[in-house]
Amino acid sequence: MYAIEPSTRLTSVFETLRREIVAGELRPNSPLIELDLAQRFEVSRTPVRESLQRLATAGLVVPRKRGWAVREFTTEEIRQNAEVRMALEGYAAGLAATRASAAQIAELKAIHDRRLALHSSDEEMRVRTNREFHDAIMAASGNGRLTNAIYHSGQFYFNAPIARAATGDELALGNADHELILSAISQRSAEAAERAMRAHIKRTFAVFWRLTGKDVAGPPDVA
Repeated sequence: MYAIEPSTRLTSVFETLRREIVAGELRPNSPLIELDLAQRFEVSRTPVRESLQRLATAGLVVPRKRGWAVREFTTEEIRQNAEVRMALEGYAAGLAATRASAAQIAELKAIHDRRLALHSSDEEMRVRTNREFHDAIMAASGNGRLTNAIYHSGQFYFNAPIARAATGDELALGNADHELILSAISQRSAEAAERAMRAHIKRTFAVFWRLTGKDVAGPPDVA
């Protein structure tokens, strides 16, 4: 049945699991069983096993006695990941400002418009449109290696649990951040786009830090 395992199957399993981990859909310490995943993706265990090994290399999963589990990051790792992501995704936004096609800018605007129309209680779409916006900017940067490095920096800090706990005011602030980023990219201002993205990630990380109670004194300095 599984005589041929195209590389596309491996890529699909890996990309889907990676996205679910960084988006918080697969929570820290969640078990990852090869057989269960093979059944879910309708593939043999080979691409699942190879995907899990790649995720381990990326630092997103860890081996357990009976399979694998989503890695739980320490407080210090979370701080370092935030700093890395600020630098990398800020740079991606700057590249997008110089490289994005008219169609890619139009796609960004359409995603942003959909997000503006959302109610604060629609957490699923809040997370999805946020992910789509950031993914579209990474795609517009025209640098696949940079995109991979951003994913390797760890979880995105706006995920389903955070959306559930965040307020309507925080949604409005996030939308305002996206407006500034979109405006800078549309105006082909790489410096402004990078600055706006870095500020957005810093603010979002501060919200994540507060809502998860990592430190009652507040988030570490990621300026």
